[in-house]
Amino acid sequence: MGHVIGIDLGTTYSCVAGLEAGRPVVIPNLEGLPTTPSVVSFTAAGERLIGTLAMRQAVTNPANTFYAVKRLIGQKFRSPQVQEALGRLPYGLMEAPNGDVAVALGDKTLSPPEVSSMVLAYLKECAEAYYGEPVTEAIITVPAHFNDAQRQATKDAATIAGLTVQRVINEPTAASLAFGLGAKKNGLVAVYDLGGGTFDITILEISDGVFNVLATNGDSYLGGEDFDNRIVEWLVESYRAETGADLAADTLALQRVKEAAEKAKRELSFTSETEINLPFISSDRSVSKHIRKTLSRLAFEAMTADLVERTVPRIEQALADAKVAADRIDSVILIGGQTRMPLVKERVTKFFGRDPEEKVDPDQSVAMGAAIQSGVLDGQVRDLVLLLDVTPFALGIETENDGYETVIERNTTVPVRKVKAFTTVEHNQRRVRLHVLQGEGFLASMNKSLAVFELVGIEPAPAGVPQIDVAFEITADGTAQVSAKDKETGLEQRIEVRPSTGLSAAEVEELRKRQSGRERAKPGAHA
Repeated sequence: MGHVIGIDLGTTYSCVAGLEAGRPVVIPNLEGLPTTPSVVSFTAAGERLIGTLAMRQAVTNPANTFYAVKRLIGQKFRSPQVQEALGRLPYGLMEAPNGDVAVALGDKTLSPPEVSSMVLAYLKECAEAYYGEPVTEAIITVPAHFNDAQRQATKDAATIAGLTVQRVINEPTAASLAFGLGAKKNGLVAVYDLGGGTFDITILEISDGVFNVLATNGDSYLGGEDFDNRIVEWLVESYRAETGADLAADTLALQRVKEAAEKAKRELSFTSETEINLPFISSDRSVSKHIRKTLSRLAFEAMTADLVERTVPRIEQALADAKVAADRIDSVILIGGQTRMPLVKERVTKFFGRDPEEKVDPDQSVAMGAAIQSGVLDGQVRDLVLLLDVTPFALGIETENDGYETVIERNTTVPVRKVKAFTTVEHNQRRVRLHVLQGEGFLASMNKSLAVFELVGIEPAPAGVPQIDVAFEITADGTAQVSAKDKETGLEQRIEVRPSTGLSAAEVEELRKRQSGRERAKPGAHA
């Protein structure tokens, strides 16, 4: 068996790791760096750039440089999240024929999984260069609060990149594996994950090598990008007030402002104030104008305090679902680049009444944990006995009059199988339409549609007489199957739930072949 890699596909940065002698090791990219910007850019000559080289194109080639694509993956174009992003992203977004969001590349469009697959293909190439042999299998991590469509889209991206996904695991769970391996620590652990685009909170119990997730919660649209945008908004508004000019209307200028905002945010994690200096940001009647502002840490904390506070109700809900009080938590782990912000650390410390663990790398621990999981599956890692994760959302079925019947509650340990009995609502009904939904809303229309299928051939009978058992099954990697069986006739219909959104299996396979052909035809670090 060849090497199995662990990949953390992040909103802003991605990381890949492998196992050596049963221990996780971060694999450097082709530039020798431990993490790679999750950025893809296309030059005027049609060359595709990945990572740092792509990021350097952001100011000069903003319309063809794609970043923060993870926030778009598995999303509908008309969703509030995508509509909010339309006004901020320098590249174009369009509505695909199935209603999904797509990014514009000239007169073509690319799906978010396709763009993400390019980053994954580069990480695969890095691993192959490191090991000196082909790498085809991976453990992929996703935010714990990703829904089924987002998880499937991430798996599709890996497939397009030429990877076989052994398992999809939640990012906080992966980080807990990296924390627990060799530490010999038992107890209750809270993993607070605030990355570039998403927030997760996971409560789990570690006991003699068993990692048992008790509850998870989060916000799949809250992260470092939102903190950057607060600085961008402040600079744009200040400049408008001082000069009357609107930088938001200038794509190139706005991208320069964004880069400066990201740099200032990072610096304020280590200094009390920073200077933002952007010469020649615009001109008016041959008069050049500049930005030169000082931003203090206190001012930055004031403009982003509400974002930090948005994480608190999620923590409280996760603790309530786990039936655990905050003061019972033995260890707190911070992961995700935004947790480097002092205000975040202070708020988490205040909430739990204890300092976070210092030995967990917020950028690399998730990929390392994914690599550990590969070792658990193939027997290389024997210190960890079992990983028990949970499903982040309830799964259920639509009933009459827009009703919603939950079959599997959120935070149920997976794998799981549950059966619920249903019946017909009309006399002599010969078929039953089954609409599978995900979410906690009390009406079917308030939840996310996953799949629709029919059980045909029911024996004619008065309404309410036929007994139909609907079974939901969720595997350890989150794949759902639903079956319906008529007790009278024994007729059964089974379906593997693949979200009604996203790429079809045929489209994924076609893109995989195209990606594979491109890699064979054009060798090189960023092909």
